[in-house]
Amino acid sequence: MALQNELESGNADALAIFWREIDKLGAPLVESIERDSDYSWVTFLWRAEKDIKNVIVLSQLDGSFFYVADKTLTRMLDTDLWYKTYRVRNDVRTTYRFSEDDSLVHLGEDNDQEKRRANWRHDPLNPRTFVFPPDQDNQGKQVIDSVLELPAAPPQLWILPKPGVPAGQVKEFRLRSEILDNERRVWVHTPPGYTSASQAYGLLILFDGHAYAKVIPTPTILDNLLAANLIPPLVTIMVETPEQTRYQELGCYPPFNEFLVQELVPWIRQQYHVTSDPSHTVVGGLSRGGLAAAFAGLRHPHIFGKVLSQSGAFWWRAKGAHAKDSSQEFEWLTRQFAVSEKQPLSFYLDVGLLEDWFETPPSILLTNRHMRNVLLAKGYPVHYAEFNGGHESLCWRGTLADGLLALVGRGSE
Repeated sequence: MALQNELESGNADALAIFWREIDKLGAPLVESIERDSDYSWVTFLWRAEKDIKNVIVLSQLDGSFFYVADKTLTRMLDTDLWYKTYRVRNDVRTTYRFSEDDSLVHLGEDNDQEKRRANWRHDPLNPRTFVFPPDQDNQGKQVIDSVLELPAAPPQLWILPKPGVPAGQVKEFRLRSEILDNERRVWVHTPPGYTSASQAYGLLILFDGHAYAKVIPTPTILDNLLAANLIPPLVTIMVETPEQTRYQELGCYPPFNEFLVQELVPWIRQQYHVTSDPSHTVVGGLSRGGLAAAFAGLRHPHIFGKVLSQSGAFWWRAKGAHAKDSSQEFEWLTRQFAVSEKQPLSFYLDVGLLEDWFETPPSILLTNRHMRNVLLAKGYPVHYAEFNGGHESLCWRGTLADGLLALVGRGSE
């Protein structure tokens, strides 16, 4: 606003001075709020290099990820400066991108998502980025997001290699499923010093294997926690779900459970010296993978005794022919836990405060709270956590360690 006053008063040099300051400071601008120490003003800036109709900032800060018309920046007078300000809690950690000349169509109603996403850009004024590496098997491209992380965001202590910490070994396999009639990649992390002559290792199975093997630094997190003597040595299986079948397989799909118990787990036990004790076996995943992990635990507690869910998609409703519940209501799995006998399971659930942007179906934040309440009412051990972030690997890479500490950490039992 000070800049606008300068421009309106005829100071033609004010804008150039402002951009030189931003080149030094970076963006977005973060300013304290008088008498409100828990929040800050966060102002996103965009410098247009050509005449544009609009520019939006794609983030989860406003609780309406799909309604992009609400994300439009304001142009300052007739300059190249566009801006938008949010009031943000000081512990936020999230990502964002910009889109020039956006169609402003609701993201869920756009029929040409690929072309539209090709126009999304990270913030050239912000050096902090989060990179999604390309995934050639699923024809994925490298994606770069910009990072907003305010000072009170909880530290992510375990995501970077530490000096002197020995690294485990990661091997990649291809596993054919006769039950699902497809093939998938499987990454296996074994701890440093792994040997079949030792006591059987604990087992961790994670869905969306590429995310955990390549985007979230799961091997590094495991190595660091083990070196700090915070968790026991684990054999970790990161199971890919092919993009074309993911929606079905991770949607409370009984054949996927059959694949797990009849093909995957036997293959693991044949290849690796792992426990058959469900109390030392964790199944986990993110988003839809968290839903699938909870479903696997409910149906097969004799194999999976612990469930790790990161932003689980518990809003899911049964629509397929496999679903015995024909009511078509949301939160199908939560109701199954409510009406089923209590099983020998324990849970770690986390979810982001910014994951409140669904209206129909109900939001991931709301439905995780519902699942927590049902599990607690049934008497299940539940470690539940909320972080101030969105539906994104930037946050999950930090909370994965929290989940492991809660479920298998030294002294967790």
